[in-house]
Amino acid sequence: MSLVKIWPPAEAVTGPAGIAGATAPADPAVGDVAACYPRGDGPVLRMNFIASLDGAVSVDGVSGGLAGPGDKRIFDTLRMVCDALVVAAGTVRAEQYDALRPDPECRAWRRDHGLSEFPLMVVVSGSLDLDPAQAIFADAPVRPVILTHRHGGDRGPSSRRTALEKVAEVVTVGDESVDLAAAVRLLRERGATQVLCEGGPRLFGALLVADLVDELCLTVSPLLAGGSAGRIASGPSGVARRMALRHVLAEEDMLFLRYARRLP
Repeated sequence: MSLVKIWPPAEAVTGPAGIAGATAPADPAVGDVAACYPRGDGPVLRMNFIASLDGAVSVDGVSGGLAGPGDKRIFDTLRMVCDALVVAAGTVRAEQYDALRPDPECRAWRRDHGLSEFPLMVVVSGSLDLDPAQAIFADAPVRPVILTHRHGGDRGPSSRRTALEKVAEVVTVGDESVDLAAAVRLLRERGATQVLCEGGPRLFGALLVADLVDELCLTVSPLLAGGSAGRIASGPSGVARRMALRHVLAEEDMLFLRYARRLP
């Protein structure tokens, strides 16, 4: 099955014909799918999450049980168009993150659009409870960045930070916790204006409280999961904000929604 754009209608869409229209299937070529997820003119922090029909963020503790082929295509495209990918340490451990290596077609697209061949991998960790031998570090094509705070790793072995510094750049942003606003500024100062975050829910919740989220790309999986799985965002309550729907894509029974900040 092919991706289908079902909103906005064809007359409201600009871009390749392969992604326009209520019934026209999208060409799965990376350029056409990327046109649905354009890089912003200014700095953008974009979240990417998947949830079941009843709001579960995982099945048996991981998100993979909710995914499908279309979701994988969107997942890869969002990574392809970003400058930096930010993930919380808990998600890195739970999902067994691999090295950030886009496939050759995606790397070619990045080169053609004036981007570095590989996005920057960024891990947020207060405890520094990370395995330097995990592929995300050991097989990384570009030295990853670990964002922590001044007391990061204090409760673990003193050698933990030293071991991680051999495979990543460990950067302190904040005293008692990771200062996410400072972290985003740091990435932008380094040229990463298009930032993608894949969670987890606590990091998403903290970014919401700090009012740092510009876009949400949400895959709605056609499953009723039940159980005790949490929401895509968790943590302290913040100010509720209304988002603007940018598009709805579909493949079989799965929906792909893109929301962005409402303009003033």
